[in-house]
Amino acid sequence: MKSENIKKKKKMFFRKKKKTKKLEGNAYIQTSRNNTIITITDLKGNTLGWSSSGACGFKGARKETPIGAQRAAQSMVKLCSTKGIQKLHLFVRGMGFGREAAIRSFYNPQLKFITISDVSSYAHNGCRPPKRRRL
Repeated sequence: MKSENIKKKKKMFFRKKKKTKKLEGNAYIQTSRNNTIITITDLKGNTLGWSSSGACGFKGARKETPIGAQRAAQSMVKLCSTKGIQKLHLFVRGMGFGREAAIRSFYNPQLKFITISDVSSYAHNGCRPPKRRRL
């Protein structure tokens, strides 16, 4: 009798959203005296992932080395392959040691560079110096 009272529920079917693979993206490499930070974004500027030599397990003075920057870039290459990014615009900022190593480790048969540009800021004569000291 109980089975007669129980109404059968209709099964609801939802269409799965198709995952669109992003073919192009931007990679920002920021190098300083202490660390190297790499961020991957889509063309709109939404962050897909980031890594740094500190996040890869390097501490202290080892963060500023080219090896730390290389490891951070290798982890970003893996992220690009999972997200489906095949072409990159590369923007490099700063004058740290990991600058060249990070660019070199981005070279991969799956990734192609569209542009590589240096967006480092530099002073255009700067502020007015202080007055000369009088004794």
